Parts: sequence; structure tokens; C-alpha cells
Amino acid sequence: MYRIKHPADPSLVLAALTSGLLVASAAPSWAYDVTDNFSIGAVLGAAGQCQEGLGGLVDEAGQSLEGDTCRGGMPFQLEMSFRPSERDELYALLGFAVDNGLNAVSPFVLAPWAVDLEDDLQDINGRGRDYLLQAWYKHTFTLGEDATLGATFGIIDSTGYLDENAYANDEFTQFMNEAFVNSGGFNLPSYDAGAALELALGDWEITAAALNIGENDDGNNYNFWGAQLGYRLDTALGEGNYRAVITGTSSAFFKPGAPLGEEPEGTEDGSPLAAEDTPEKTDLMGYGLSFDQALGDRLGAFLRMSWTDHEDILDYRGLYTGGLNIGGGLWGREADNVGIAYGYLDGANTGIANTNVAEIYYRFAANDFLALTADVQYMADAYDSGEDIEGWIFGLRLVAGL
Repeated sequence: MYRIKHPADPSLVLAALTSGLLVASAAPSWAYDVTDNFSIGAVLGAAGQCQEGLGGLVDEAGQSLEGDTCRGGMPFQLEMSFRPSERDELYALLGFAVDNGLNAVSPFVLAPWAVDLEDDLQDINGRGRDYLLQAWYKHTFTLGEDATLGATFGIIDSTGYLDENAYANDEFTQFMNEAFVNSGGFNLPSYDAGAALELALGDWEITAAALNIGENDDGNNYNFWGAQLGYRLDTALGEGNYRAVITGTSSAFFKPGAPLGEEPEGTEDGSPLAAEDTPEKTDLMGYGLSFDQALGDRLGAFLRMSWTDHEDILDYRGLYTGGLNIGGGLWGREADNVGIAYGYLDGANTGIANTNVAEIYYRFAANDFLALTADVQYMADAYDSGEDIEGWIFGLRLVAGL
């Protein structure tokens, strides 16, 4: 599928990455409590990433593709929260971005930076809506001494309720690769109309979310639902969270072999397709586990596993990721940390045999508002046919915010 033609000069790669971030590093961040009930917050990220070891790539038709290259992106998010009472909250999140980073040109299946970049914020889910990511109302009911029920409805993000993880869940402050942010096996949608319930019963928590998504890659509207059972465990080592997740969708995904883009005989006048000519659709299901556990004051570990049930539509049938978080207190930098992760993704029946991905980062906290992260990723995609592809991605990420 791809072949290497020539390597890039590593010094040019690093020079381009560094120069791109020096401009971005001057951008400010801020947060302000307007009143006791109303607050505004912001986060600004700027990252440059370079893929190396790929050389010049060409596709099967001999057309040149991006090989060794550098790209940058700068996302900005603004949030507003109004709490008229202790039990009620109105929330809005806006997102803006400049450029698309390596995500737009990377030949790998996984995105090197799982943040919302410029193209992601246009015509969100086919709704014709730009920049508005979330807008919801939440009311919390008190059911007992250790029991509460939160009910949210509006434009929501399913990843805020499902598949959380203490060490691998935030593309601004933790890992950058999408494999270590949320499990792709759950097909978790974001930024559309829906509702969520969060039931807390002491150390147990049950969450559920349902969304209506404007359109998928096939152009079809669909419904999504997901549920999670979580348990918080406190031991002498520290706090751990253990979660089981299940998700599903309505039948809105075309099965392989559906006659997409073909006009069956007899429909030139615009009449509806006959039932036997209509592409067959199916639903998608996902199942998985997400664990995180503190191992003392300065070490933590995480593990994620997920599986999907339709191998002819999705890239992967199984995702297995895990890693460590090492606190900077070990070397006298309490606010710093190192993240190390590895993932194996078992390919489905869509051409990708498997993916191996590894990432390590060092996050240097300059102060309470500003942090610089040096990040290295390795990815290797093996295909059922054609040539495999592997390479390195080097990145610097600057994030300012509260």
C-alpha cells in the first residue's frame, strides 16, 4: 500500500517543530470567576508534530503522499458555567482551532493528536453547526446520605460520561495519540443532542448516555446509547477506579457490498429504490473495561480493553492498551509527570491486520497555568495486503489554561 523512498534529515524535522512552537508559546490563557455563580474558563493548546522514518510515500497508483513532514495545530476552548443553585448548572463549551496538524496528512490509521482541530469544528456531525461543542443543563437530585442522581440534557459529549480514566483521558495534558485517550472500540460520539444520567451510590457509580447523531460517515442519522458501571476502590496504595462499559447504535451503518453510489435500473425518474435494492444497514456494539489504579503517591497504572461485534465495518475488533504514570516528585518536580503507554489493536476485516502503538511523554509544569510536553510516538500498521507502514512521531505541546 505504501513504500519508503527516502528518509528526512532529523535536524530539519526538529528545527521546524521548534520554530513553530516558539510563535505559539506567547499566547495567553485565563480564567475568571465573574460572580459566585458564574465562571469562565479557557484552555489554549499549541503543538507541532513531525513524522519521521516514512520517507516519501506513494500510493498504489504511484501518486505521492506525505511522508516525512512536520505540521502544527492550535486548538482553543472556551467554557462558561452558571450555577443558579448548588443542584443546578448551565454549561457551554466553544471550540476554535487553527490548522489540522499531522492528523490531516498522516498515513497511519490512528490520529497522532486526538484533539478537535480546524476541520473537526466545521459542520459538526452534519448539523451545519460550527464551534459550539456543548450546551447543556444539569440538575442533581439528592437521594440519600451517600446517593445522588445527576440528570443532564442538551448538546453533550458521551466521553464525559463513559470510558473515563485517571491517566489516559485528556489529549491536552496526558497522551496525545487517540489510542490512549478513549477506546475507539466504543465508537463514542461527541457534541450532539442527548441526555445523560449519573447515579452515585457511595463507591459505586452507574452512568448512562444517549445521543442522536446528525450523520455518520455513510451520511445516515443514528442513535447512540451507552452505559457504564464503575467502582472506586481505596486501598493502602491509593485510589483505583474500575469500570465496565457497553455501547450500541441504531441500524444506520451500511454493510459491506451495499451498492453505494449506484443507480439501480428503473430509478432514473427519481422514484424510491425498491426494497431489494436498498443498501442493508446494521447497528454497532462495543464492550470493554477501563481500569486505573494509584500505586503509592508517585506511580499509577492504567489498562483498557474493548471489543466490537461488527468486523466488516470498523478498523479494529479488539483494542488493548495500558501504561504507567510516574509523578515528578521522584526527582523533585512535584507538578511534573511522565506517561508511558503501549497498545495493540487487532484488525478487523477492513484491510488493517493490526496496529502496534507506543507513546512516552514528559510534561513540564512551568506554573499552575502553563505546561510544556515533549512527546514521542511509534506506530506500525500491518495490512492484510500491500506494504506495511511504520514510523516515529516527535512532538512538542504547549498548553495554557485552568
